[in-house]
Amino acid sequence: MSLILCIETGTDICSVGLARDGEIISLRESDEGRDHAGKVAVFVEEMLREADVRADELDAVAVGKGPGSYTGLRIGVSFAKGLCYGLNIPLVSVGSLDALVEVAREDHEAGILPIEGWEESYLCPMVDARRMEVYTQIFSAEGESLSEVSAEVVTAESFQAWREKRQMIIFGNGAAKCCEVLSDVRYANVVPSARGLARLAEEKLQRGEKEDIAYFEPFYLKDFVVIPSKKKLL
Repeated sequence: MSLILCIETGTDICSVGLARDGEIISLRESDEGRDHAGKVAVFVEEMLREADVRADELDAVAVGKGPGSYTGLRIGVSFAKGLCYGLNIPLVSVGSLDALVEVAREDHEAGILPIEGWEESYLCPMVDARRMEVYTQIFSAEGESLSEVSAEVVTAESFQAWREKRQMIIFGNGAAKCCEVLSDVRYANVVPSARGLARLAEEKLQRGEKEDIAYFEPFYLKDFVVIPSKKKLL
């Protein structure tokens, strides 16, 4: 029986969950801006108290590794690594797009996303990367990855070869802005959540797929760029 703390902070949503044997038993989420640093610890404390679980009973910490917001990923990964160091427990990482697909598939199975033709569709999670750019990847309806993770500037020609083969379902916090450009796709209202980490993290832990806590870094995909201020310093 595994008890895993799941942390997903790669977007505007701060999501923390507690999972037992791959099933979420407690969840805290907020979409109120990017105050992730101030929320993560509070959410963890509330969940552990609610579930009557001590921190030293955790078997591992799972974290969404990206791609996503540079600052959000740093906060989540830093907090997860600190817990793992302090408790001497494993760190497990899950791709944020893989986790987003898990949320979508879970919602579909629960009847929350009753989209016709789901089983024959391509799933295309999208994490916002500013303007018309998204971090994305193509999956089958069964959750199997069919392409590499990429940063795409979305145009009318994007994913053309995939769209010609099957219906494409796009979702995630970067998807809504692409609907007018990709007029022949289906949009699903699915947002990042720690729910998507639970089963995948459990499977990785059972396979012994743990990160080196000292050297693990988020998967940014793109280099972080600092834009110089236009204000003149006096």
